Amino acid sequence: MKPLIEITTVPIQIEMKTTNAKLEYARATAEMEITRDNGSLKIKSRPIKVNIDTFEARNSVSPTLARYLEQNAQKGRQAAYEATATYAGQGQLLLNTQIGEELVTKFAEDAMMKDVKTNVGLDFIPKVGPEITWDPGELNIRYEMDKLAIDWKMGEGSFEFTPGDIEFTVTQRPDVVIKYIGGPIYVPPSADPNYEPVDVKV
Repeated sequence: MKPLIEITTVPIQIEMKTTNAKLEYARATAEMEITRDNGSLKIKSRPIKVNIDTFEARNSVSPTLARYLEQNAQKGRQAAYEATATYAGQGQLLLNTQIGEELVTKFAEDAMMKDVKTNVGLDFIPKVGPEITWDPGELNIRYEMDKLAIDWKMGEGSFEFTPGDIEFTVTQRPDVVIKYIGGPIYVPPSADPNYEPVDVKV
């Protein structure tokens, strides 16, 4: 007699997915700022300065009233000094004179010779030259080179940790499949077309 029932079991199916732990480092960004200052060139020049003072030279040609009076007073003092010296010299000669010596003629000759030596008729004008002074020239050069400034701005890096993970997925649930593989059952059994009565007399 063949079996009437076929029983089939379906096992469970589980899918496991793992994710490894990882440590990620985010690199910091860097910013660079460049600034430039232009240089400069400055030149300062001052030429030589000549100062000419002709005050004394002009006074020697055409003196002012105050200078004229001063010069005449000085000449008067000089003439008084010379006259005093002359009279003193003549007095000394008179003290040392001898009998028969003629001093008047000698005095006249001395006066004439002195006048010839001092009054020659030549005069130089201007008697005093101009006073010349000068301030030296000046040249200043100031040069500044270009300036280049570089500024770095560094950010701080960061670490990011991702922990590991295990994921279970049931792709097939367990099951029991019961299948009837026999033929049809007739009630009463005599309704079966292939029914053969059982001989109970034997």
